Amino acid sequence: MQNSSTFQIYNASAGSGKTFTLVKEYLKILLVSKDIFVFQKILAITFTNKAAAEMKQRVLTGLQEFSEGKKTPVFLIIQQETGLEAIEIEKKSKKILYLILQNYAAFHITTIDSFTHKIIKSFAFDLGLSQNFEVEMNATDLLDKAVEVLISKIGIDEKLTQVLIEYAIDKSDDDKSWDISRSLAEFSKILLN
Repeated sequence: MQNSSTFQIYNASAGSGKTFTLVKEYLKILLVSKDIFVFQKILAITFTNKAAAEMKQRVLTGLQEFSEGKKTPVFLIIQQETGLEAIEIEKKSKKILYLILQNYAAFHITTIDSFTHKIIKSFAFDLGLSQNFEVEMNATDLLDKAVEVLISKIGIDEKLTQVLIEYAIDKSDDDKSWDISRSLAEFSKILLN
C-alpha cells in the first residue's frame, strides 16, 4: 500500500470561520485514520500563539464532547462527512483524547515562528550556530538596519537613487531636514502598526 500525504492550506479573512474549519478537518483526520497515533503525524500551523492555543483547546474539547456522546454541531458535520457511526466516533475520541494527553508533546498545533525555530534548532550545527542559540526580535533595530541597507544602495541602484534624491529635495522644499534616513526610519516604524 502506498503512503500518501496531503498538504492543505486554508486562507480566509478574519471572522470567516477558519478555526472552526481547521478544527473540523483536524478531527476528521483523527477519526477517519486507522492509526490512532495519527495526531503525531499531523502538523497544524497558524500565525499567533492565541490562535494555536485556541485550536488545541477546541480539538481537545471536541474529543472530550464526542467521547461523552454529545451531538455537537461539529460532531454532526463530521458524522455526515465521514459516514462514521456515532458509537465509533465516541469510542475512538475517548482513545485519541487519552493518547494526546499522554503524549502532549507530540500534539503539533503551533505557530509558524515556533515551527521555524524548531527546524533551525534541529539544524543548528549544520548552519554553524551554537546549539543553545536564542532568537531575539527587536523590530526597531531590524528596521534601522533595513534603512541603512536602503541608504547604502544610493548611487548603485539608479531608480532608487532618483527616488531618494527627489524625496530629499521634497523634504528640503518643505523646510524640513534633508536627512532622509531619520524620516525613513520613522515611516518604517508606522508599518509595524
